[in-house]
Amino acid sequence: MSANLDVMRQPLGQSPAARHVRSLDILWLVAVLGAGFGVLAAFNQHMDGYEVGILIGATLSLATFGWFWRSMQGLTLAVAVMSGIALWRYGVYFGDQLSVGLEALNAVQGKDFFLKFLVSSQSAIMWMSALYVGATFTYFLALITRAEYIGRIASALVWAATAFGLTGLMTRWRESYLIHVDYGHIPVSNLYEVFILFAVITALIYLFYEGRFRTRNLGGFVMLVISAAVGFLLWYTFDRGANHIQPLVPALNSYWMKIHVPANFVGYGAFALAAMVGVAYLIKFKLGGDGENDRLPKLAVLDDLMYKAIALGFGFFTVATILGAMWAAEAWGGYWSWDPKETWALIVWLNYAAWLHLRLTKGWRGAPMAWWAVVGLFVTTFAFLGVNMFLSGLHSYGTL
Repeated sequence: MSANLDVMRQPLGQSPAARHVRSLDILWLVAVLGAGFGVLAAFNQHMDGYEVGILIGATLSLATFGWFWRSMQGLTLAVAVMSGIALWRYGVYFGDQLSVGLEALNAVQGKDFFLKFLVSSQSAIMWMSALYVGATFTYFLALITRAEYIGRIASALVWAATAFGLTGLMTRWRESYLIHVDYGHIPVSNLYEVFILFAVITALIYLFYEGRFRTRNLGGFVMLVISAAVGFLLWYTFDRGANHIQPLVPALNSYWMKIHVPANFVGYGAFALAAMVGVAYLIKFKLGGDGENDRLPKLAVLDDLMYKAIALGFGFFTVATILGAMWAAEAWGGYWSWDPKETWALIVWLNYAAWLHLRLTKGWRGAPMAWWAVVGLFVTTFAFLGVNMFLSGLHSYGTL
């Protein structure tokens, strides 16, 4: 069984042989490092030490990630091109002006073809939403028909949706400054923005494991939770107007937000992936387990993927919790105050710590752990969203 798992962990389309360095890999490193340190040279005088550290860390992380996961190279190029088109179109109308106001921004978005239909933040996010939902149905169609080409189409839809989602976030960042210089901020500051971040990160984690485990048959299950996030995002947009860019709450005007929030959502995304793999495990288990004509991966593979996803999420969630405590000490004068958000973050952390402890020390496997992963998603969802809806505290700026 371990030999079979080793084969399944090879990336799709890549032989088990050692990875060979290509000229494109060298070009990738040069491009990313050149772009990152070029930005640093151009804007160093406007950045403090923390922001310089974040930029250097992000540049090195992207360079390393793309080196070992080549698919990220194409994704990054697509996002760079689409974001560049948006910046170009805004530049055509506004030149070097830093801020032009909401009315002027809306007027340009309403008349420019590229901004109106493709690369403004709202247009890109609508494309992201449609493509993720379309991918959900396409993955299930591929699972039912066992048609490999349909599975490839589904994967392509997810990659395209992720590119649009990242483009939407990048463009929204620029648009916040165009509205007013005091509005300018990295777009991870409210529920609308972090739901986009959640969808994108969850999709990226899934795509990584799709290649590593050489199966697309779990795509529909994972896309269900992303489609649910998209559904909430669309309701939040059209019912509450949450897509409108607002100035930062003073407590969020901190460099900590740039690292705490993304780390948190890697954790959330990995936990969501584990839960949906758990759902697939339970369905397969209920139908009798492994068989000759199974559409889903072997139970051992599902169990292994569930464990890896939770381990990844737990690591990032732990880092995010530590960063959050440090941010709280700076903002509110104490590392921990038993605020509802903090309390539920601790509950989430203890839940997955117990899951990992029992697996690693007691050897727990199978359906009970799958059920636990599914229930864990509901616990995490309440910590993420329910606290904002039903409880109040120091994090009340995140309410619906």
